[in-house]
Amino acid sequence: MEAVNARDGIELLPRDSLWTRMFSEERDRLLSALGEMVRGIDHVGSTAVPGLEAKPIIDIMVSVDILELGTVKEILEDLGYLHVPIDETGRLFFRKGMPRTHHLHVVRRGSWEYWKHLFFRDRLVDNKDEIREYAALKMELAERFHHDREAYSKGKEAFIEGLLAKAVLERLVRIDRLSIS
Repeated sequence: MEAVNARDGIELLPRDSLWTRMFSEERDRLLSALGEMVRGIDHVGSTAVPGLEAKPIIDIMVSVDILELGTVKEILEDLGYLHVPIDETGRLFFRKGMPRTHHLHVVRRGSWEYWKHLFFRDRLVDNKDEIREYAALKMELAERFHHDREAYSKGKEAFIEGLLAKAVLERLVRIDRLSIS
């Protein structure tokens, strides 16, 4: 677990159009630095969802064919990213800034880590009621766990898993309908 930094508390802000521009600028820097290893760069997380309050941290997902820390760590460090070891296979995590400005998730294209970020974002974008539910949960957790990112994240897990299950089921039903017609 990372040490708590007083400048790194959890603060949720209303949607800011600056977040889209920040993503675009960082996407261009990442693409230039990582070059041909990049298969895609997506804006994910709460700052990618119109109408959702969020921590002012831009979540970016870079998809690659081969997921190896050694091939990206040095390049990303040159861009100001710090590798944060996590207890997950299938995803490399980096953060930038203090207070944080960017979270970077490097995943293998087509993996579950890849799809779950896209499914979650897209599900929220398409469902205003779920945006409201998620926003209320985040606000409550931010008040309770202002300086405890781990507890804040853990508190969102059940909601996120439930939303992902709905998104996957919805996609499967769509595929099934296509195969019938």
